[in-house]
Amino acid sequence: MIVNIILAALIVLLIPFLYTLVKDIIAHKNEPKEKPHWFMGLVGLVANFLDTLGIGSFAQITAVFKLTKAVDDKLIPGTLNVANAIPIALQAIIFITVVKVDITTLVSLVAAAMVGAWLGAGIIAKFERRRIQLIMGIALACTALLMILSMAGLIQGHGSAIELKGGVLAAGIIGNFILGALMTAGIGLYAPCMAMLFLLGMSPLAIFPIMMGSCAFLMPVAGFKFVKKGAYARKPSVAIAIAGSLGVLIAAYFVTSLPLDALKIVVIIVIMYASCAMLYSAKKGRSHV
Repeated sequence: MIVNIILAALIVLLIPFLYTLVKDIIAHKNEPKEKPHWFMGLVGLVANFLDTLGIGSFAQITAVFKLTKAVDDKLIPGTLNVANAIPIALQAIIFITVVKVDITTLVSLVAAAMVGAWLGAGIIAKFERRRIQLIMGIALACTALLMILSMAGLIQGHGSAIELKGGVLAAGIIGNFILGALMTAGIGLYAPCMAMLFLLGMSPLAIFPIMMGSCAFLMPVAGFKFVKKGAYARKPSVAIAIAGSLGVLIAAYFVTSLPLDALKIVVIIVIMYASCAMLYSAKKGRSHV
């Protein structure tokens, strides 16, 4: 019952976004043609396949935009949010429906991330971005090392629960609030959320609906604002959204069919990738998306 309410709430958020997007696309259907749509679609498919694994999609899509000059720099933030809102919502719907996770844990952590993103911007804006990236990069590297040692049987294993209780739940709520706030500084939520929840004892598979739900409830709101302002590239956004949704479906089947040990290896790879990306960004003085 509560799962249905969560999914209904997400769909309610999507309706005004989709209505406004379709209306805007139709109104500008005769605008000059941009880069080949099939190429942008391929980019969306691959990026959202990786996003469903927890690697993220913004960095990859931004790199292609920069390399091909397919989207004006000032339109990149809006295009990323508009183009990926539907694939990310699809991720959340699939994993919330298919993966067993405690409802209290799911709702609490998703709500914490939302509140963090909305209220934490003013706090995070005062922090030095490079310092945040450096700390997060080191923390993720340490988490990956702990996971490797755990799988090798050298330390006591973690990561099998589908719920958090008491003080551990409180720690998760605080952590996801902070991660939601860090999104406003350009720090991706997926890999840090994976690392935090695994260390708190959650099963790698149970983490997916939490981290995806955390972002899915924010993206349509952000995307709606960008569409209303016309601050996005229309045709690339449509191509990425459609092909990206296909990428999500392929990756979701891949993830949910993996045995637990294999999934842990995927999570370790994702966390190590995120650690390297953040440390590299900190070194170069650029934000990690």
